[in-house]
Amino acid sequence: MLTPVASSKEINKLLARYGVKFGIYKNGSFKEQLFPFDAIPRVITAEDFSAMEKGLVQRVNALNMFLKDIYSEKRIIKDKVIPEEFVFISKGYLPQCEGITPPKGVYSHISGIDLVQAKNGEWYILEDNLRIPSGASYPLIARELCRMASPSAFREGNIVDNRNYAGLLADMMNQVNCGGINVIMTPGRYNAAYFEHSYLAEKTGAVLVQNSDLFVENNVLYMKDFQNKKTRVGAVYRRISDEYLDPLTFLPESLIGVPHIMDAYRAGNTAVINAPGNGVADDKGIYYFVPKMIKYYLGEEPILKNAPTYLPFYEEDRKYVLDNLQNLVVKDVSEAGGYGVVFGRDMTGEQLKEWKKLITEQSRRFIAQEVIDFIDLPVTDDNGEQVMRKADLRAFVLSGEKTIVWPSGLTRFSRDPDSFVVNSSQGGGFKDTWVLSQQ
Repeated sequence: MLTPVASSKEINKLLARYGVKFGIYKNGSFKEQLFPFDAIPRVITAEDFSAMEKGLVQRVNALNMFLKDIYSEKRIIKDKVIPEEFVFISKGYLPQCEGITPPKGVYSHISGIDLVQAKNGEWYILEDNLRIPSGASYPLIARELCRMASPSAFREGNIVDNRNYAGLLADMMNQVNCGGINVIMTPGRYNAAYFEHSYLAEKTGAVLVQNSDLFVENNVLYMKDFQNKKTRVGAVYRRISDEYLDPLTFLPESLIGVPHIMDAYRAGNTAVINAPGNGVADDKGIYYFVPKMIKYYLGEEPILKNAPTYLPFYEEDRKYVLDNLQNLVVKDVSEAGGYGVVFGRDMTGEQLKEWKKLITEQSRRFIAQEVIDFIDLPVTDDNGEQVMRKADLRAFVLSGEKTIVWPSGLTRFSRDPDSFVVNSSQGGGFKDTWVLSQQ
């Protein structure tokens, strides 16, 4: 049995005291709640992390090359590696971003790549998050509290220090900065990840702003302070979705965007982190093609595997899915946060018939995957007993002048013994991720 470095109950009390929460806005109401922390760490060996690191760098580099290609030459479509309808009908593809090359050619500056480890030890990629992936702040502050509770465990152990995330993030922002200050743009405290916005602003030295603090003049983005003094903004780490970013380019009813910010971005006068339009690359349907992207752009075999995935869009795959639906997991490509995920094994006979009909009629809307029996990790239940629960890992990959994998990550676990869904919005918890250093 693993021994936690501190009491889960005590750490959770401190997290609540410091306001380390996430919010859910659903059915017209906003609710903030604690993201439950478990003090038993996940441990990843140096060898395991090294292999994972190489695979993540390879994957994110290929995804950045795909985004640059899709919004310019579209070679991968012309060469029939990916069907054009799969790209252009994706909800994440934004024609307004055509022809825009961001500073340093980086589109996905912060990539949140979700992985699971199968029981044979092999890691599989479940999902690529390239829009506004969140979660890095939670293991950061949890590690701070655990270090306070048990400093000797970190001083004497061979655990890689994860406190450099803010420094890596600030360095990346400086590398793509177009001249001016760095800001983190939040929609406000009713956003699900507002704690993270304010925490990262403090740790990186960036200014936390809302849309009312920003304006564009002559295609240059500025911040105005309480004295109405204007300061040029060279990089904006925006924590709002694409469609709300600029009401003159996207949704005109947006009240949280900045008019003309896309003009400043298009003119090369500010960096937008992550780039608008990235959603086309983390579409769950496009996920199927990432191994092909790696071969196409890099001429390499993928180091990390996708979960075995089927596209009902293709007749052969559709037939397999319909014949084996009871053994597969089906995902709606337009959903996120653990929503739109259905396991065939949980369906009744009538539900299987209904889903087969839906998949046949809306084949582009869904992907189907083999269920990976990924490992369980020990967690402490409400009675103080160690129990085993399913867990995944969100790795954070930063891309500026080069691509770097943060030696830590967000390990999320299911609190339901019968569930494979670990997302915080579905009631999951999180734990610290210890990457061991080379002896």
